[in-house]
Amino acid sequence: MKIQVGNEIIDVKPPAAGGKMVGYGLLALVLVMAVTGSVYTIQVEEEGLVQRFGKNIETVSPGLHFKIPFGVDQVLTVPVARQLKQEFGYGTTGATNQTQWSSPSDMPLEKNMVTGDLNSALVEWVIQYRVTEPKLYLFHVRNPEETLRDASESVMRHVVGDRTVDEVITIGRQEIEIECATKLRDLITLYSMGITIDQVQLKNVDPPEPVQASFNEVNSAQQEKEKSINIANGEYNRAVPRARGEAEQTISQAQGYATQRVNEAEGDVAKFNALYTEYSKAPDVTRRRLYLETMELVMPKLGNKVILDESTSQVLPFLPLNPPAPAPAAR
Repeated sequence: MKIQVGNEIIDVKPPAAGGKMVGYGLLALVLVMAVTGSVYTIQVEEEGLVQRFGKNIETVSPGLHFKIPFGVDQVLTVPVARQLKQEFGYGTTGATNQTQWSSPSDMPLEKNMVTGDLNSALVEWVIQYRVTEPKLYLFHVRNPEETLRDASESVMRHVVGDRTVDEVITIGRQEIEIECATKLRDLITLYSMGITIDQVQLKNVDPPEPVQASFNEVNSAQQEKEKSINIANGEYNRAVPRARGEAEQTISQAQGYATQRVNEAEGDVAKFNALYTEYSKAPDVTRRRLYLETMELVMPKLGNKVILDESTSQVLPFLPLNPPAPAPAAR
């Protein structure tokens, strides 16, 4: 078999039987590659972005899908249902996300910050986020994970730089977390990164190592102060209500006693007035009745007495005026 190529004529011999087998084998291999390369699976927590010759054409949901093989279609997967995190100043071992933490040499630089009163503090924090718009996440910003790390560090340094070291280490932690989350959300929205910030959380916040011992002593003193104040407040809360109760009890007793005395006085006055009314009607009878009633009350209290007439001048010396003492009982 002859074929003319330009000005030359080439004699082409038909392939031998062995060449046909090689051709069939290559064809079968191509078919297998086409079948296996056209099927792909998107996991439950992911979404897939299909690119055809580098242009994004659609976003696919989890499940089994087909594409054009041999590099015509490419699929990029994004974990949209998974909460991701980035750690600053420290790193959790075994992380699957390569951008979850920086290199060990960069960690001391990340957490070393200057506060608003020109002191130094070691701040470790973590951000939790989710990818909500895969297309923006992949194509709108170059290296979104690194951009997110830079944005988070910038926001944290800005917020810490507006506060004193005492606020950063002790009382202002929650305010710092809230403000950082708000500013970071605004920055992510401005960059259109397709990310939602769920939480910013401070971890270990310490003074620099050379002054940690002194700071711990100051912190211990403050804790002892707070403890003493709490103990004093507890004693106050116990003693004051008890004293108030005792005072109210004493006042109530005094008021009751005053009411009793007034009532008794008023009763005595009424009794005296009634007696005086009867006395004015019959003075002699009333006077004698009062005398007898008085003697009736007084005489039993005098014991055994002997009353002599005024004309009696002598009394026998052995007159037993008092009764003999009772004899002791026999044992």
